[in-house]
Amino acid sequence: MGTIAAQGFRLNEKINVPECRLISYNGEQLGIYPIEAARRIASDAGMDLVEIAPNSNPPVCRIMDYGKFKYDQAIKAKQARKKQSKVEIKEMKFRPKIDVGDYNTKKKHVLRFLEQGCKVKITIMFRGREMAHPDQGLGILERLAEDLKDIAVIESKPKMEGRNMHMLIAPIQASAKKKQTTSDKKSEDQGKE
Repeated sequence: MGTIAAQGFRLNEKINVPECRLISYNGEQLGIYPIEAARRIASDAGMDLVEIAPNSNPPVCRIMDYGKFKYDQAIKAKQARKKQSKVEIKEMKFRPKIDVGDYNTKKKHVLRFLEQGCKVKITIMFRGREMAHPDQGLGILERLAEDLKDIAVIESKPKMEGRNMHMLIAPIQASAKKKQTTSDKKSEDQGKE
């Protein structure tokens, strides 16, 4: 039952207050005890004395198995991370003078990314004199958006940045969820008024 360097919690001998409100392992309030007596009660039970509310008057300490507590917290954090949905953004690069076969191949890759639930950033790269014809790149982006309109929506319109033109597309179900949550928020806000 040695002292464990804790994040935010002081344990056993690290607690340096004259008295504390003691809570048992079961969650019962035992009352206010001198800190030495509280340490002794915790060590007799084979547990740690953990300061859980240092700012209250007197500070609140609980008798617990701190190692088991830390383990349970790590498991809960791991479960929470598993449940989080993380949207990945993939990128597909095109050139303004792309051949039909290359276009179809890249379109299949974009389709696969969208089916996996990823957003896709489409980039048209211009070189040299191609910069004089941004309409060719825009035509490719519009053609791709038209080909994928059944399964994807345009999240950000085509725009030029330096020598590249970008467009972001997302799968329909992901954007539908986003629209649903924003419409729910709007209806809640209107209901409050």
